[in-house]
Amino acid sequence: MLPVLIFPQFDPVLIHLGPLAIRWYALAYIAGIILGLQLLKRIVTWAPRAATVRQADDFLTWVTLGVVIGGRLGYVLFYQPSFFLTHPLAIPQVWKGGMSFHGGAAGVIIALILFARRYGLSFLAFSDRVTVCVPIGLCFGRIANFINGELWGRAADPSLPWAMIFPDSDGVPRHPSEIYEALTEGLLLFLVLLFAARKENLRARPGFLAGLFLAGYGCARIFCEFFREPDAFLGYFSFGVTMGQILSIPMILAGIGLMVHAFRSPEYAGVPDDAVASSGDVR
Repeated sequence: MLPVLIFPQFDPVLIHLGPLAIRWYALAYIAGIILGLQLLKRIVTWAPRAATVRQADDFLTWVTLGVVIGGRLGYVLFYQPSFFLTHPLAIPQVWKGGMSFHGGAAGVIIALILFARRYGLSFLAFSDRVTVCVPIGLCFGRIANFINGELWGRAADPSLPWAMIFPDSDGVPRHPSEIYEALTEGLLLFLVLLFAARKENLRARPGFLAGLFLAGYGCARIFCEFFREPDAFLGYFSFGVTMGQILSIPMILAGIGLMVHAFRSPEYAGVPDDAVASSGDVR
């Protein structure tokens, strides 16, 4: 037999503080949001300015609610609607797992719409800056999935150097698809978006960066789904397609549409200087 990697038995709980357990998964969400916020506070000030630093700070609560509520409801509706229909009290029990990126994305979009309307910002221009930061959280989230030993990959050729046997599986060597997703949906997509965001001519096209994110994530997710084992309660659909791939197709189409729209629309002038001065931000 060829040697195969055995999944290291990570404790999903980072630290116990009496009855309180701090899990790697929760820490991943917190780290992704905090680091993303720090980057957002810088990007919104790049010309043309999309918001003030204070407004970027205020968005923290909105985006947190969008991610958690949208991610949970997306999982409930897209993945196990029949179970939660008969067990409604289980819906808020997020600590037991079950979050959907596509639902979280919808939640963040709703938060962006409401926030932009509340502060009189350009929805697309502000969304452009926010989406550059999103892959940071995606990367941390997928690493947390790996630490938890969940959402593992499909069966792999044992000769694959990084084929791994996961706990509570069937003992078959599998792709560590969580790492594939962390590298593609997370690191690679972040580098592409950051490179594009540094181009002022692209920042002046509201919707382009958001469209690039949607299309980029959709492509990365469809690719990674070829290595990821689908949830047992869903399995495969016609032609071997998975739910993750089905939900990614509208994202790609919407992303392409946004990028086309961005270059057909007038350039964005940015938040007026008097609005920045009145907000108390340091210029």
